[in-house]
Amino acid sequence: MKMTDAIYIPLENVESEHCALIVDKGLENVKEINTHQVELNNQRAVITAKKYPEEAVQEAVKQIRDLGYDVTTVKQTFPVTDMSCASCAANTEAILNGQVGVVKAEVNYANTSAKIEYIPSLVTAQALKQALQEGGYDLLIEDGNEAKESLNEIKANQYQKLRKKAISALILAVPLFVIGMFFMDMPYANYIMWVLSTPMLLVFGRRFFVGAWKQAKHRSANMDTLVAISTGTAYIYSVLITLFPNLMHSFGIHSHVYFEAAGIVIAFILLGKLLEEKAKGNTSSAIKKLMGLQPKHVTIVHEGGHQMQIAIGSVKVGDVLLVKPGERVAVDGTVVNGSSYVDESMISGEPIPVAKTAESTVFAGTINQKGSFQFKADKVGSDTVLAHIIKMVEDAQGSKAPVQKLVDKIASIFVPVVIGIAVLSLLLWVVFGGENGLAPGIVAFVTVLVIACPCALGLATPTAIMVGVGKGAEQGILIKDAESLELAKKVNAIILDKTGTITEGKPKVTAIEWFADFKSLHQDILYSIEKSSEHPLADAITEHLSTNANFLNELTIENISGQGIEGKYDHHTYFIGNELLAKERNVSIPDEAKRWAVTQLKNAQTVVFFCNETTLLAIVAIADQIKATSQEAIRELQKDGIKVYMLTGDNEQTAKAVATTLGIDEFYANVLPADKGKFTKKLQQEGKVVAMVGDGINDSNALAQADVSIAMGKGSDIAMDVAKMTIISSDLSKIPDAIHLSKYTVNAIKQNLFWAFIYNVIGIPIAAGALFPINGFLLDPMWAGAAMAFSSVSVVANSLRLKWKKI
Repeated sequence: MKMTDAIYIPLENVESEHCALIVDKGLENVKEINTHQVELNNQRAVITAKKYPEEAVQEAVKQIRDLGYDVTTVKQTFPVTDMSCASCAANTEAILNGQVGVVKAEVNYANTSAKIEYIPSLVTAQALKQALQEGGYDLLIEDGNEAKESLNEIKANQYQKLRKKAISALILAVPLFVIGMFFMDMPYANYIMWVLSTPMLLVFGRRFFVGAWKQAKHRSANMDTLVAISTGTAYIYSVLITLFPNLMHSFGIHSHVYFEAAGIVIAFILLGKLLEEKAKGNTSSAIKKLMGLQPKHVTIVHEGGHQMQIAIGSVKVGDVLLVKPGERVAVDGTVVNGSSYVDESMISGEPIPVAKTAESTVFAGTINQKGSFQFKADKVGSDTVLAHIIKMVEDAQGSKAPVQKLVDKIASIFVPVVIGIAVLSLLLWVVFGGENGLAPGIVAFVTVLVIACPCALGLATPTAIMVGVGKGAEQGILIKDAESLELAKKVNAIILDKTGTITEGKPKVTAIEWFADFKSLHQDILYSIEKSSEHPLADAITEHLSTNANFLNELTIENISGQGIEGKYDHHTYFIGNELLAKERNVSIPDEAKRWAVTQLKNAQTVVFFCNETTLLAIVAIADQIKATSQEAIRELQKDGIKVYMLTGDNEQTAKAVATTLGIDEFYANVLPADKGKFTKKLQQEGKVVAMVGDGINDSNALAQADVSIAMGKGSDIAMDVAKMTIISSDLSKIPDAIHLSKYTVNAIKQNLFWAFIYNVIGIPIAAGALFPINGFLLDPMWAGAAMAFSSVSVVANSLRLKWKKI
């Protein structure tokens, strides 16, 4: 694209001339833009770039969004193939971000994926694929389950090929090592080693030379470059020594060959790559487990009861499916016939099976126990809860933690810097090494290139993130991105919504006290009035009375705004409401009834009065039960030094009773949704790192404001969309678990980065010959190759320790 070419950016929410003027004026602040114009009718901005069109688009999108408007983009995650190290990830990321229309691209080396946000009218997935192919990499742009299976197949085939190459190289490495270390003086030793090392480089190590050539064509470098230059140099040097020993000796070059170093370096690196791939596969085991939860085939029940097996991909919304004992539920749906208990632990993390009867909801991936049932498919394919969980875990594992940005910058310049150090080492040896300085100089040059390991740096953060996110998913803690996982450990203030978070969110009758002679007719009237009401407390009463009461069709009802409900039956009037309504109707409340009501109120119960025209008939006590695990969870948070606040829209008396029971010092009642967001902001202004936990639409404002937002999985979809973490089971005890998981993950990242940095900081100078003036030690390239191969494996292995860490 030329700088003079017009670039069309599709706009969203720009609905008036005034909005268009704001956007147009805002684009004046983007330095990379040469000309700009907003076309309101076409809902687009037309710009031309000064020098870099891709940067002009990216900065324009950022400016438009900062102004409160939006740009139509697509966010997709694609697998990337042919990456060999962290520098490759940096290169592919640079190539993708260099395409006009890409808003942001992040490439994760650990799970070989690219998370790309792009403007589809400016660039296509096919164009991105082509750009990467020209750079020596590839992008798998097919979507759906078949593409995932194809990717898994490609990875499995690549692993098997790598395994064969590594084993073959190691077989040749054994005699090469023995001759090179112990039988250098045997007849034709150099020629035998030449024969053994040649296939190791040109057949088993061919990938490194091909990769290096592709990088060279695009004026970039990666680990392939280091391996190819180092082993190639050692090999060519050794060939020259073997063929022209006298000529080389006349130049002051010692006649020692390094065929064994070149060959064994390739063998060690292939072995290291094999172990690394195996270990990396284990870091994503959580995804594999989740993906394996959905059965391939299901039993569909047609009209008339006829049953047949069909593929999971053929299931449509509305189909009735049969689940036999021991089978997995295929899609989300509602039970229509039969009953059973279903193990939902793989989704919720809760071990106790859940009873399922008619009208119960079932989820894909859960395991049916002893009974069998039929259910109607409500959500299929990518709409199921399981599919959403898999997508969220994949996105989180592919996201980058803030610390990764620094590592990426280092990785992008790592290889050129190492090549520079290697050349400098060679020159220093030639200048200060005396007459025979060239030979050790070449050894130092080769060893520096071999020992340097960008992979260890590149793998340090993403492997820990992948394992941490995966472990969270297995425990029923869904984490949306790496940033929230990294930040959670810093939380020192946590705000809890009461209803549905601390409590069950479902009011239940705890007691009914009759203050007039009990009559079954009165019970039927109470049941019938509440059955006709839409108030949530009415549901609690009808559920409590449903087994012993009868519905009276002759009863008529009328709502009394803000106070209760009135019913008429057999020429008598009955009403249900608060104490104020009873007083307004001149109903006398006995002292005994008042005392009983006060006792219930002190225990955080809501009381409802049931009266006729003259007499109090009964008082109903209703409570939203505190979850069994809430008290222990809050105690755990406080033990970790986190200040706990409770915010609720409920009344002061109920809020105080709940807070006292749970040991919460600071609570606020009658709080409006907007006030929750303001309170969160106030704590942040005091310097606190705030986590907000909620389950409803009314919590979404505070969730968006909080540093770490946590939604309860049985709450509203809006809360879960806004939140960065979701607790599937709505169990508050998972909150301390999530914070502990964050601490362990961040510690693993720090350990990984420390060892990766320290390895390179110590290894490279030793390889260059820093110890030679002190004790005459010069590291053999062969052992440098072994050290390099196992450095990245050790980083991945350290990340995998998280899998067995108890949170």
